[in-house]
Amino acid sequence: MLQPSEYTYNGKSNTPTPNSNPNNQTKTVGAPIEQATIGRTLVIKGELTASEALYIDGRIEGKISLPEHRVTIGRNGSVQANITAREVVVMGKVQGNIDCTDRVDIRSEGSVAGDVTTVRISVEDGAVLKGGIEVRSGDHKQQNKPAQTQQKSAETPKPSAADAPKAMAAIASA
Repeated sequence: MLQPSEYTYNGKSNTPTPNSNPNNQTKTVGAPIEQATIGRTLVIKGELTASEALYIDGRIEGKISLPEHRVTIGRNGSVQANITAREVVVMGKVQGNIDCTDRVDIRSEGSVAGDVTTVRISVEDGAVLKGGIEVRSGDHKQQNKPAQTQQKSAETPKPSAADAPKAMAAIASA
């Protein structure tokens, strides 16, 4: 009687070969990331908020707010909503604005119709992006910039009389 460990198929054994290198350690995988999933057949209309990552393979209409987490729109996903999240990955379709605190990644099969505001953005070949893009700086010093601009303009020296002909020539040639 054949034992399952001795069963052969096309001359190959079904048993795993023993590890010839005893120093070769098996890599361990950490705990899985907690992620909520909206399946293909689900349709949600309204406001969606969560305290964990979200994978959308269904249809969402309304508003998605996950400011501290990732939103992934799967290949079958269709979103007609404004999205606020730390990170957004688009493999499906999005119609609405995306506001990200970290990065937006639009994969080759993804499409976005709306304005994108983010710190980092990646758009693969084949992806569709129709709308405006605003890339902010990583440090949030946006509020201090107008005050600094006003100070610099006040400190800018006035052009001398010798520079006036140059300025007139530049204006005339334009």
